[in-house]
Amino acid sequence: MQDIPAPHIIITYCRQCNWLLRSAWMAQEILSSFSEEVGAVTLVPGTGGTFTIKCDGTPVWNRKTDGGFPEAKILKQRLRDLLWPDKDLGHSDTTSSRK
Repeated sequence: MQDIPAPHIIITYCRQCNWLLRSAWMAQEILSSFSEEVGAVTLVPGTGGTFTIKCDGTPVWNRKTDGGFPEAKILKQRLRDLLWPDKDLGHSDTTSSRK
């Protein structure tokens, strides 16, 4: 079996809540913004209202602790800050979001 290239982003969603489309949309947003940097995005069906996003095992978003679902802009900023702090996100970037 071939290794999955890094960084590997895993989106775990609740299949009982029908969050597949939301998860696929977020995966598309990630791949559109980081097409040359991201190695893989995997969608994993779960249960119990789960919606988490991890990058190489590091939590990026958790619906239960972060209070809902991320806006695409916030998700992209969190991934950028974690992996590529110098990357400009263009219209998804604001000076207040950069530390």
